[in-house]
Amino acid sequence: MIKKLLKRVFGKAARIRVEGKCHIIPFEVHGVSRSGISPAARKVTDGLQAAGYAAFVVGGAVRDLLLDRHPKDFDIATNATPEDVRRVFRRSRIIGRRFRLVHVLFGEETVETSTFRRMIEAEDAQTDEHGRLLRDNEFGDQEQDAARRDFTANALFYDPSTQEIYDYHNGYADIRANTLRMIGDPAVRYREDPVRMLRAVRLSAKLGMKLDAATAAPIFGMKELLSNVPQARLLDEMLKLLLSGHALECIKKLRAMDLHHGLLPMLDVILEQPLGEKFVMLALENTDQRIREDKSVSPAFLFAALLWHEVLASWKTRQEAGERPVAALHEAMDEVLARQQAQLAIPHRYDAFMKEIWLLQPRFEQRGGQRPVRLLSQPRFRAAYDFLLLRCESGEVDAQLGLWWDEFQDASDERRAEMLQPDEAPKKRRRRKKPAGAKAAAQADLPIE
Repeated sequence: MIKKLLKRVFGKAARIRVEGKCHIIPFEVHGVSRSGISPAARKVTDGLQAAGYAAFVVGGAVRDLLLDRHPKDFDIATNATPEDVRRVFRRSRIIGRRFRLVHVLFGEETVETSTFRRMIEAEDAQTDEHGRLLRDNEFGDQEQDAARRDFTANALFYDPSTQEIYDYHNGYADIRANTLRMIGDPAVRYREDPVRMLRAVRLSAKLGMKLDAATAAPIFGMKELLSNVPQARLLDEMLKLLLSGHALECIKKLRAMDLHHGLLPMLDVILEQPLGEKFVMLALENTDQRIREDKSVSPAFLFAALLWHEVLASWKTRQEAGERPVAALHEAMDEVLARQQAQLAIPHRYDAFMKEIWLLQPRFEQRGGQRPVRLLSQPRFRAAYDFLLLRCESGEVDAQLGLWWDEFQDASDERRAEMLQPDEAPKKRRRRKKPAGAKAAAQADLPIE
């Protein structure tokens, strides 16, 4: 069956060997050269094979090479135990407790090396009441390791020494057909690990692959299982999604599959507001562009953007209730961040950055006196200014405000003096100092001499 499919698509299937359930695809068919593997990863596979072990580049790296993409990293799978790997490579360390891996170090590159693992039989599996696996760390063989991976496209093993690809689940054909397909029963696999639903959306958007119908079908009815996932894992997956370079497409797919409710910072509410939706989409597009240009990206800035319109709504409500603007903004920020902690626990290390960005926004409106000059000296000015530009572009504030600050920050002292507007801010009343001894005399009800 697979040979007929590959022959129809590629016309070279006759060269593919079959050993048991594994199809071994030679270099002449797939075209992925050993030179595409990083030197460090080649040293790991060569070293393990020289020591008598099997070793393969596995997962996303093989997939990306077949898609003519540059892999971010190269993971190795082997039949050597973590202790075996540690003995072969002196500059290595074993990490993890539930899922032990070995980090092999070559200069600045770290190669993650894992031992083949097997699927745990249903009667032996430790799961919670929803079916989520709590223990999954049993060593196995290559076939078993392939079976426990999530998508067929991620279950390919590449041997740099022979330049052959080992395929147990027709992942090679799925990649060529541009299809992302779950290994096994999708409903069972999502119950084992609900985060796979988010991974399906992220990888589909990132790789431009269509989700197999059977893989997509259970997601809508099983999305509530995500509420059972530890917040740390959920945040990690959401960060991968938002910093994938395809966040805009990911969000669109999340919404199309009704997966956005409660996962991102009240995204279901934000996307119902015209200005809020435009602002969020611009922030995501800006982030994607920076990643494509290999520029730095701050998760805190992105979270600040995603939460901004919730802060705005709360701030406005509090001011209408009579609270002073600055105090109202502080209260609004604390309220939104506290509410978010119950849904997706954003690390507290981001809180200070986000608050500084938000607190500087009203100060951009103050263009008189020495306030603009003092604002330029703020450590977060550049990030806050970029945030202001997003607000201008989305139509939340007048675009002229952004243009004014664009010129002011680079202008000469003379030009800045010309640009400053009349200082209409209320002057602080200075308290008159009483003569020395007046306070004591007043307290003692004595006349001042």
